[in-house]
Amino acid sequence: MHCSRILGAVVCASVVIVVAPTYVMAQSTTDKIEQKAKGAAQGAKTGISDSWLTAKTKIALFGDDRIKGGPVSVETVNGAVSLRGKVDSGDAKTAAASIAQAVDGVKSVRNDLQVVPGGDRKAIDASDTDITRQVEGRLAKNAQLKKVDVRTDGGAVILTGAVSSIGASARASELARGVPGVRMVKNELTYDPAKRDAAGSAPTTVGK
Repeated sequence: MHCSRILGAVVCASVVIVVAPTYVMAQSTTDKIEQKAKGAAQGAKTGISDSWLTAKTKIALFGDDRIKGGPVSVETVNGAVSLRGKVDSGDAKTAAASIAQAVDGVKSVRNDLQVVPGGDRKAIDASDTDITRQVEGRLAKNAQLKKVDVRTDGGAVILTGAVSSIGASARASELARGVPGVRMVKNELTYDPAKRDAAGSAPTTVGK
């Protein structure tokens, strides 16, 4: 009888030893699967967020008349925004960083803008009518932007209507700001995904 009890105890102990590692391995595998799923979801979320932040930052920069000089490039990685390009003063460089940092969702801003004074650059004295016509001409070359309404008041361009995405909206601001004489671009565009389908596969020409 005593031997039977000892044998039983040994068998039970063996079962515990064998079962325990199996449970731990199963739990570990489950944890890894969950972590991968979370990582994939976070990666997708980050991609959308970065694209959104880049577009929102561009719209904000083109809408501020303190940012003068050459074109400003905006890139976003994991919520960190990088600014590159040329502006005509230190104040403009500082203002650009402040504007980007104020965009909801931006974690940090790397300001690599170069200050290049305008020197003897002549001021462009364009009429509001001329500016409107030139902006409309640029937008008309883009299938997603050709129906955007444009008006100009004292050099400030106002964009209204619906476009397919925030990226298209940012592009509209960029094209408008590139017209000589434009001080700022007030972007009041709304986003309608149906516009993307309406544009179809028509070729898009980017104005210079």
